[in-house]
Amino acid sequence: MTFSTMLTTMASGMWKTFLIFALTLIGSLPLGMIVALLRKSKFAPVRGFIKVYISIMRGTPLMLQLLVWYFGPFYLFGWNIGNWRFPAIIVGFVLNYAAYFAEIYRGGIESIPVGQYEAAEVLGYTKTQTFMKIILPQVVKIILPSVTNEVITLVKDTSLAFTLAYAEVFSLAKQISASQSSFMPFLIAGVFYFVANYLVEVVMARIEKSMDYYK
Repeated sequence: MTFSTMLTTMASGMWKTFLIFALTLIGSLPLGMIVALLRKSKFAPVRGFIKVYISIMRGTPLMLQLLVWYFGPFYLFGWNIGNWRFPAIIVGFVLNYAAYFAEIYRGGIESIPVGQYEAAEVLGYTKTQTFMKIILPQVVKIILPSVTNEVITLVKDTSLAFTLAYAEVFSLAKQISASQSSFMPFLIAGVFYFVANYLVEVVMARIEKSMDYYK
């Protein structure tokens, strides 16, 4: 198999990897904010449930979580999981990363001085207005470096989809390497991950620079 053929064969895997990455971010970033706010709920049962959820998501391997989400419906309910592979991957990634983003958000929110909330209340702002117009813009700037690290980790973690035999770029690299007795597919995959992470760093750096006016 020639280099161009390997590249063409792995192109579909690169697209599937990007799809996992994009859908995970679309789902986990807003869900993480919801989880972070529920984590600070005054209702103890909700706060306790969220703590347990975050603890489980952060305390167990993502690979294990993917296996649970894929095989769980079959063993628990006898469902046909033939078409459940990709949805299970997305559910597993979104719920896992939402827990990490939630803790990042919580750290950012708690870093804002209480005096800002009090000042906003004196000025007649509602709690929603205070959060959206005063707190959130500052939180976003504070947490950007941590979010960038998680996004970079996500690019690499997409390779864990091979656990469910999903043909993303790493899975295809393994298959081609085994059939051709060649290390080249792994080099191609490595370059793909490096370029993807470099683009993430460039985009996030520009976002951070655009928020310098908060200094």
